Order: sequence, then structure tokens, then C-alpha cells
Amino acid sequence: MVEDVVRRQLSAALGGKRGMLEGAVPTLGFTISYLASRELRLALGIGVGLAVVLLAIRIVQRQRVQFVVNSLVGIAIAAAFALRSGKAEDVFLPGIIYNSGYAAVLSLSILARWPFVGLMIGSVTGDLTSWRRTPGVVRLCSKLTWLLVAPCAVRVAVQYPLYLAHEVGWLGVTKIALGWPLQVAALSAMAYVLARGRTPLREDVPL
Repeated sequence: MVEDVVRRQLSAALGGKRGMLEGAVPTLGFTISYLASRELRLALGIGVGLAVVLLAIRIVQRQRVQFVVNSLVGIAIAAAFALRSGKAEDVFLPGIIYNSGYAAVLSLSILARWPFVGLMIGSVTGDLTSWRRTPGVVRLCSKLTWLLVAPCAVRVAVQYPLYLAHEVGWLGVTKIALGWPLQVAALSAMAYVLARGRTPLREDVPL
């Protein structure tokens, strides 16, 4: 069943509670230290330092570093934006740009009838195009892809006005609150859709 394939892929994409924590700690460290000191470079140093510490712990424990590396790269890019402009709110600009672009690309994939989740299924089955011969699979993948678009759209809608208003504290709070919690909510909705469906992987019905 398509639902089983997608469920396995989504499970592999999650970092569990530890992955969520590793994604939130650097942002939390930056936000608290900046609000307390109003020193941009100090706050950035603390945020990057926390990410490096988390990476070192992973390496010492000989565990996967994927999620903490993602966090480290993210805060390094954010630091580059902020240091270039000298504005603390620019730490959050790369995330806003990323979510805008991600939502746009996923939406276009649906409108083009090549929904992202369908390509994910194709990568598992070894055939990137055969799933498109089954209208039920295309509809299911489009619905699931819209559920991936939703968190990105919500983040941009909430954070961009805060960015324009220079609300660093609220940007930090919403980045964490709309990060993994919102992603988990979207994936829970996807799990519900998958639990109710019984779509075959192949069906010789042309689009």
C-alpha cells in the first residue's frame, strides 16, 4: 500500500525528541542571551556554541549527527545574515525565506501534478514516474503534500510581520513554537490520512 511506503519515509525524516531539542536549543540560546544583553555578537556566539556542543556530544556518543548538523548550518547562515546587516531580527530572515521558497516549490509540484510526496514514493519503489498512472495515488500524494505546505505557510504568515516590526523576542518564541510542534501536527494529520487510506501502489488506470 502507498500509505505504508509513505509512513516509513516520514518516520525516517524525524529526529525524535532529541532531534527536536537539538533544533530548538541554539535558537533559544540566541534569543534569551540577546534579550538579556542586547549584544548581537555575544548572542550569536552563544547560539553557535550551543550547536557545536550538541554536535560534539553526538560525535562522542557515535550517534547520527544529521539533525544537529542541520541546526548548526542553519544558525551559521543566520549569523552571517545578522552580522552583515547588524540587525538581530535578520537571524530569522533565512528561515522566513526558506519556508517561503519551500512552500512555493511544493505548491508548484502539486499544481503540475508531480506532488513531492509522489516523487518520494518513486524514490522508494525505484521508478519515479509509474505512480502517476494511478489517479488515486496522485490525489493522495497531492493531499499529503498540501499538508507539508501548511506549516511553511503558517510560519511565514506569522513571522514576516514580526520581522518587519523588529520583534526579536517574539520571532524567537514563534520560531520554536512553530518549528517542530507545528511539523509534528502536520505529520500527525498525514498519519491520520494514511491510516484511513488503502491506495494500491500500482493500478493500470491512465491519468
